[in-house]
Amino acid sequence: METSVGCDRMFLAVLTNALVEEIVPDAEGKDSERTVLKLHPALAPVKCAVLPLLKNKEELTSKAREVFDQLKYAFICQYDEKDAIGRRYRRQDAIGTPFCVTIDFESLEDNTVTIRERDSLKQERVPIERVEQIVKERTDMRNLLKLL
Repeated sequence: METSVGCDRMFLAVLTNALVEEIVPDAEGKDSERTVLKLHPALAPVKCAVLPLLKNKEELTSKAREVFDQLKYAFICQYDEKDAIGRRYRRQDAIGTPFCVTIDFESLEDNTVTIRERDSLKQERVPIERVEQIVKERTDMRNLLKLL
């Protein structure tokens, strides 16, 4: 039994426990494996990713850039338009991003977006002006401290 505890050991313990492989349904309903870094949202370095549904539609990418530009001053977030939306979700899951904000054609009509939660895969439609508040509340360090 080793009783010494250091920051590097704590970090490795957290990472070891957080990295998991899960079987989840894909777009066609078939089982697929995903690698997820299930860090608590308060510990995740990237809090949110902004993803336009399609990269070749200027109206979607420009709206997504607007949302990204609003959020990037509040917390660390990423903008990603490479590959299909499912692959982008998987990429964000693998780096531990707790929330993905998807801009689609409905966003252009009613100024709402879809927020996808990494752990539950739950998706909800919210107004764009509420995204920052929602992500801040759900990634607040006080939520982590409540678990301890």
